[in-house]
Amino acid sequence: MSHETETSRKKVTTQTFLRMKKNGQKIAMLTAYDAVTASVMDESGIHSILVGDSLGMVVLGYETTLQVTMDDMLHHCKAVARGAKYPLLIGDLPFLSYQVSIEDAVRNSGRLLQEGGMHAVKLEGGRERADTIKAIVAAGIPVMGHLGLTPQSVNKFGGFGVQANTAAAALRLLEDARILEEAGCFGIVLESIPARLAAEVSRRLVIPTIGIGAGAGCDGQVLVTPDMLGLFSKFTPKFVKKYANQNKDMKSAFSDYLTEVQNGTFPGTEHTYEMTDPEWEETLRIIQ
Repeated sequence: MSHETETSRKKVTTQTFLRMKKNGQKIAMLTAYDAVTASVMDESGIHSILVGDSLGMVVLGYETTLQVTMDDMLHHCKAVARGAKYPLLIGDLPFLSYQVSIEDAVRNSGRLLQEGGMHAVKLEGGRERADTIKAIVAAGIPVMGHLGLTPQSVNKFGGFGVQANTAAAALRLLEDARILEEAGCFGIVLESIPARLAAEVSRRLVIPTIGIGAGAGCDGQVLVTPDMLGLFSKFTPKFVKKYANQNKDMKSAFSDYLTEVQNGTFPGTEHTYEMTDPEWEETLRIIQ
């Protein structure tokens, strides 16, 4: 059930994010990739939906996010936009959609808003993305940054482990966060970094931080929805809390369905359409 009545709810915007941080209110964000899930999140009062390139792993079956294309992102962004009315919708810029040139970055960011129905975009990287972020923001497109574990750089990191856990790396991340803020980001995702560092970054920035595996000191939290629902079972990161066990429930439902189809108990009469006896008798007379 939503924490607000339908009549009192207002559309969440990037300015809402800034106000929430200023007022000490935590931001709740989740990922979604389809209209039905987005609609349920909307009804539940979730503040923001990220259409993450995580869809490559939890929806499309890829080993990493690197295979996700702009066409993939646009397809799923459109679906989410059809399902959600109130949350701030943020679309991930996929691998190579913004790294090659600033012109590509601005054009693809615009497509996520114009074609995909998003309100903002998210991209990965620190100081090396500052000029790109400035150009996207200058085009009137809100940008969320992403520091720490940046999955599109998984091959450079050599895996999905914790990041910025040395003094030198922590200092660089803090500097990157300031650079992203100055470049115009309205918020920054902090992924898989020590909790004390994330809290310090959050304290030093005016813009909100959204943590995933970054402790409770961030200004908000995000989880990959198939992870937190217990649906994606390939692996579970340490930072995921499972709020449901849909994998188990679905297996049970599919197994029951298989059994009932095979033994003939489904469909029952309550699931079956009929015609009147006179009409059926007339049908038999005609076909004979």
